[in-house]
Amino acid sequence: MLIDYLPLWISDYLAAWLFLVLTIGLMAGFPVTFTMMGISVFFGLIGLSPGFFDLMPLRMWGIMSNTMLMAVPLFIFMGLALERSGLAKELLETMEALFRNVRGGLAISVVVVGALLGASTGIVGATVVTMGLMSLPTMLKHNYSKSFSSGAVAASGTLGQIIPPSLVLLLLGPVMEVPIGDMFLGAVIPGLLLVTLYCLFIVISSFFAPGHIPAAHESRPVFDRAFLLRISKALLPPLFLILAVLGSIFAGIATPTESGSMGAVGAVLLTAMNKKLSFGLLHDVAKGTIKMTCMVFIIIMGATCFALVFRGLGGDDLLREFVDSMNLSGWQLVTMVMIFIFILGFFLDFIEITYIHIPVIAPIVIEYGYDPLWFGIMFAVNLQTSFMTPPFGPSLFYLKGVCPSEIQTTDLYKGIIPFVIIQLIALTIIAVWPGLVTWLPTVVYGR
Repeated sequence: MLIDYLPLWISDYLAAWLFLVLTIGLMAGFPVTFTMMGISVFFGLIGLSPGFFDLMPLRMWGIMSNTMLMAVPLFIFMGLALERSGLAKELLETMEALFRNVRGGLAISVVVVGALLGASTGIVGATVVTMGLMSLPTMLKHNYSKSFSSGAVAASGTLGQIIPPSLVLLLLGPVMEVPIGDMFLGAVIPGLLLVTLYCLFIVISSFFAPGHIPAAHESRPVFDRAFLLRISKALLPPLFLILAVLGSIFAGIATPTESGSMGAVGAVLLTAMNKKLSFGLLHDVAKGTIKMTCMVFIIIMGATCFALVFRGLGGDDLLREFVDSMNLSGWQLVTMVMIFIFILGFFLDFIEITYIHIPVIAPIVIEYGYDPLWFGIMFAVNLQTSFMTPPFGPSLFYLKGVCPSEIQTTDLYKGIIPFVIIQLIALTIIAVWPGLVTWLPTVVYGR
């Protein structure tokens, strides 16, 4: 093998060189899947025999036959269909009317609607674009500052990554070897914690930063029959769908794949109820589902190739030896991992981090005695920051594409800073009180 002719400082650490070259290639902007596969095959041919790659078809088949991952296209279809149903507009208008006499009421409405849409769709791009088109012009019209408006919309749009049913949690469960139902239940309280912290920040800012948030609206909502009927019409359909999808998983009535199919059908029915259903809409939703599903699965395949070669080169043992040599305590290790993931989020997509770094890091953290469910939710909350951190924060790019012309990129960057800090505060709270993650699954499942 070619490895026999290499210097020891290369051959003994070939797995580390693989990891380093791959990270540089991804940060340089090369296509994700082809970079992972190409570099992995190159290093594999250097350090392993050609027969080692006979394992690759078995690994790929294992990915494609994973019944948990079959739920991915169904939840994507559900999210895209709901995004086209017109529910978001009704929700935002109703919530704005409900909170109009509260300081920062419109911003609070944006956060609440973002959370509901996140729980309905689980797709950041759809939520951010929808919220940006509807709420940003309204917030600017009501004298909210450009930075605060854009930050609130971008942050609320990312709530779908922690509030179940989330695509991140759906992909993370098999990687962490944690049941999807446990992942969804464990994320409920952290998701609500984040929504609460956002709303508290908005209320506090309305008193201490009045230049960013206008005074409360003088008129109060009249809770007559017509208004209550309007609230019910806007809230009950999406809430019913969310409870039906998540409740069937939590109760053990349906698998994530089965509940995803139920959610997809329910989204189509809600679209029909709103008189938005058409052949053209179904065509666009199906086409978008195929594109997004293919993107997810081809990245998973590339990451599978990388993981196989990395382990074949002894990367797992090399990493364990490195961690052991540092003599870290459990908390020091978790802190270092969280900082590492936070920095990676500035440059890499959440799917890449999930399938490249977590399979390498998670076993070591779990060996220290930490609950894989708790660590998985910690990782998901940490990854949520990657949607808003420049230079590659997807939420910022989505919002910039639909925001009014007077909002500059610098306004987006200024606006997301306090919300990223809030996410890090939430991460710290979850780290200090793991029961916020583990309590609900324990109560529901008794384990």
